[in-house]
Amino acid sequence: MTNINKELSPEKRDELLNTLKARFEKNMHRHEGLEWAEVQTKLEANTEKLWSLNEMEVTEGEPDVVGHDKKKDEYIFYDCSAESPKGRRSICYDREALESRKKHKPENNAIDMATAMGIELLTEEQYREIQILEKFDKKTSSWVQTPAAIRKLKGAIFCDCRYDTVFVYHNGAESYYASRGFRGVLRV
Repeated sequence: MTNINKELSPEKRDELLNTLKARFEKNMHRHEGLEWAEVQTKLEANTEKLWSLNEMEVTEGEPDVVGHDKKKDEYIFYDCSAESPKGRRSICYDREALESRKKHKPENNAIDMATAMGIELLTEEQYREIQILEKFDKKTSSWVQTPAAIRKLKGAIFCDCRYDTVFVYHNGAESYYASRGFRGVLRV
C-alpha cells in the first residue's frame, strides 16, 4: 500500500475529531484526569496519526484514549468497540499464514491490515489492561501479538473475555473465523 495519501480532508478531519471528542466525553472512566483539548492539540499536530485513527474508526474499532505516557508525552488509543471490530474479522494472523492456505483463503491478515492502518495489534498485556476498564469481546475474540517462539511453530494467540475472565487461546495462524478480528493500539 504505497503512495496512499495519509491525510484527511478538512471536513473528514473535523468529523473524526467530533466523533472522538464525543466518545472521549461519554467514556471518562477510560481516561480519568485527561483533558480533550490537550488530546486534540496533539492529534491536530500529527495528521498521519489522525489518518490512522480514521482507519480504526471506519473498520468499526471505535478508538478511544486509554492513557497518557508522560515520559514520551504520547496519548494511547485502543480500539474500544464492544466486540472485535467488524471491519477486521474473518482474517488469519499474518501473511505467512495467509499464503500457507491452499483453499478458502481469507481476504486479508491481521498483521498486514494493522501495518497498512499505521497501528499495531494489542499485546496480551494490553488486552488484559483494556479489560480492566470494561469488558470487551464477550461474544467475539481478537488476535494479539504472538511471541516468535509460538509463531515459529505455526501458531498464533488470541484472547476473549468470558465469565468476567480474560482467556488466552492458541490456534493455527492460518485459521480464521467470522467472530475473530483484532484490536489495535496507536500512540500519538
